[in-house]
Amino acid sequence: MKMKELLLFLYCVLSVSVDGQHSDFHIAGCSDSYGEDVYGLDGEEVAYADFNKQKEIYPQPPFVDPMDYPGGYEQAVGQLQICRDNLQTGRKGMKDFPPEEDVPSAVMIYTRDEVEFGEKNTLICHVTGFYPAPVNVSWTKNQQKVTGSSINVPYPNKDGTFTQISRLEFTPQLGDIYSCAVQHLALTQPLTKIYEVEVSPRSDPGVGPSVFCGVGLTLGLVGVAAGTFFLVKGNECS
Repeated sequence: MKMKELLLFLYCVLSVSVDGQHSDFHIAGCSDSYGEDVYGLDGEEVAYADFNKQKEIYPQPPFVDPMDYPGGYEQAVGQLQICRDNLQTGRKGMKDFPPEEDVPSAVMIYTRDEVEFGEKNTLICHVTGFYPAPVNVSWTKNQQKVTGSSINVPYPNKDGTFTQISRLEFTPQLGDIYSCAVQHLALTQPLTKIYEVEVSPRSDPGVGPSVFCGVGLTLGLVGVAAGTFFLVKGNECS
């Protein structure tokens, strides 16, 4: 575990069901200017507190039964102040540890659904393997900056690094070129990935379904329970 991670993530509550098939977690963390409170199930994000919008966000895909956490945002606000108080105490004890920085190990761009011209879709920019959190992701269309994208809270990986996913709603038109640029403290220049809307979209499904199917089936073969959402996608494709 990264030493400075103790400053950012002060606790993680993990519970496992009786039959051992599912696990859920609750992570709360903070810095001087940032706060995080997230709930998850089987390695996937279920809900998180958005302190800017002052409400609980539920980024769950439509193919799962909806879950909610009544009073989750109010609890997150209270935990944020406790976290920042503990942060000051922890910083005094760890002042001699040098900061660590890891550049993102992978950046991928793909569509959520199979591409059809003129039909609304979502571009996904998946960033993982970076430390510390967060990253900043910006989007362009035909080399012009676009707004309206969203990004989830940083999600901790088992090795102490983080993952974040940015999404951009778009309507595919032949020849359009999109890009997502990732900025991070450990990068001297942004990491950029390109997505081009190509011909014959119906014969060439978006990368998104392929990624979900491949990962889901692989996790199923090795018996890893942490890929619940991917497994659902894998089953749809088999």
